[in-house]
This record gives sequence, structure tokens and C-alpha cells, in this order.
Amino acid sequence: MSSKRFRAAQQLVDVNKTYSAEEAVALLKQTSTTKFDASVEVHIHLGIDPSKADQLVRATAQLPHGTGKKLRIAVFAKGAMAKAAQEAGADLVGDTDMIAEIKKTSKLDFDIAIAAPDMMKELAPIAKILGTKGMMPNPKNDTVTPDPAVAVKALQSGKIAFRNDTTGNVHQIIGKVSFSPEQLQANLETFIDAVKKVKPSEAKGTYIQSVTLTSSMGPGIKVTA
Repeated sequence: MSSKRFRAAQQLVDVNKTYSAEEAVALLKQTSTTKFDASVEVHIHLGIDPSKADQLVRATAQLPHGTGKKLRIAVFAKGAMAKAAQEAGADLVGDTDMIAEIKKTSKLDFDIAIAAPDMMKELAPIAKILGTKGMMPNPKNDTVTPDPAVAVKALQSGKIAFRNDTTGNVHQIIGKVSFSPEQLQANLETFIDAVKKVKPSEAKGTYIQSVTLTSSMGPGIKVTA
């Protein structure tokens, strides 16, 4: 998108105004001028101290209309669990052989990893490779589970995991510009509610400092929390 087109889109947004979810979604569609189906992102600035372990925000949410992105899911499991995960639609399923291949190549041909509890100790040799990409399975975001097949289906139907970054912000894709206004609004409100529900008890003052909605290469739009 040219800077001229971006400036024209930016002029439609009142930087001093905080819009309702409905208004923000309508404006987002109006200001997205890319030729591709842009992703819709939410950026939430939190009133937390990310350097303190008791103020970290990490959880999951089930977006009613998904993100519009097809996830490649890898499942580390054996036996019946592996078979069920494969039948549920996991893209990659394996155990020690898959771990050995990742250790050898350092390649992660997937977007998210799920592991059965008995596989966690087996993942030690590739923990650093997975961790660097933020893909290490963790019980806190339901990616370590005794029923990987259920986890696969949940992710395929719109379940997302989110966490704050080192500056106290949470970033999340909640759909595509091609989604209907109603779908985007529902996903936006669901995500904001999910972040509100996991406010750390130690966080003081205003928890949600700001919410900004944007499309890929589009201007930011402030949204009422």
C-alpha cells in the first residue's frame, strides 16, 4: 500500500476518539485498502509489570468465528492417542522419530505443537528449538493434554492462546477483513472479555490501558474496552 493511500485511510480515523466495537469494525473495513485479504489484529496494552511472574497474562480463548488462518498442527503422542489425533486432522503426528528429525534439522514445519503428558520428557532434546519459536507445549494453554484429538479440534474451530510480551502488550489476530462485521465484532468482544477474565490479582490501577484494532498495513483504531 502506498504512503498516499495509507494517509488517506488514516485521515478517516479520529485519533482522539475511542470507538465502540461496532464503530471500530466498520471503520476498519473502510480503511483497509490492501489488495489481499488482510488480517485483523487487536493490540491491548495492559497495566501490568511484565517483569514480575505474578503479573503475567497467559490464557486461551475460543473465538466464535476463528482467525481465518489454517493452522498446521503437530502432535507428539503414541499409540491410540496418536491415532485419534491423526483422525482429528492433525497435520503431523509422531513421537521419538519426529523429535529426532527436528533435533537433526531444527526445522518446525508447523504452527503449533500439542503433546501428550507422557511425551514431555521426550521433548527435552528439542525444548530449546520449540521454545525459541514459542511452540513448547504447556499445560497453561492446553497444549499438554491427555486428549490431543480434542485439542486439535478446538484449535481448528478457533481456539487461540495468548500471552503478554515483555512490554506488557498482548497481540492477537482475530480474523480477516473479509469476515462480516458481525463476525469481527463477536471475535473482538470475545477476545477482550478473555483478557479481562485473567487479570492478575497483583496488578494495580487500570488493567486494560488501551485497545487498538488494525488491519494489516492499516491505521490503528482505538476501541472501548
